[in-house]
Amino acid sequence: MLGIIFSLIAGISMTIQGVFNTRLSEKIGLWETNAWVQGSAFIITLIICIILGNGNIRGIKDVNKLYLLGGVFGAIITFTVMKGISILGPTHSISAILIAQLTSAALIDALGLFSSKKIPFGTNEYIGVALMLVGIVVFKLKF
Repeated sequence: MLGIIFSLIAGISMTIQGVFNTRLSEKIGLWETNAWVQGSAFIITLIICIILGNGNIRGIKDVNKLYLLGGVFGAIITFTVMKGISILGPTHSISAILIAQLTSAALIDALGLFSSKKIPFGTNEYIGVALMLVGIVVFKLKF
């Protein structure tokens, strides 16, 4: 249950952040907004890490170097969410993002990529993604 609560908070936060970032970028620019977002996130995270952190940053040398690209993806995500929302609006953009997330997550699970536990992706999952795609098409239809 706690995982669902955290996931719902993440989804709501990502949507609100995308809208906030898009509005900020209209005033200060896309890359300036991205720099602000990543910089402020770094400062807040560093403060929280100093106060509550219980890990060991020295362990970073033992991590698969591919996994150090998470921050790069953060910049890509921030940029592409802002562009998507500015072009499509929040609902259509987030709908497309959700489909992309579910599809890529299913591939990661199905193939066991990035040291993930291999989880089969069956007919129900394919039908679910297809229904979401149909939902977006229906949503975008103009009557």
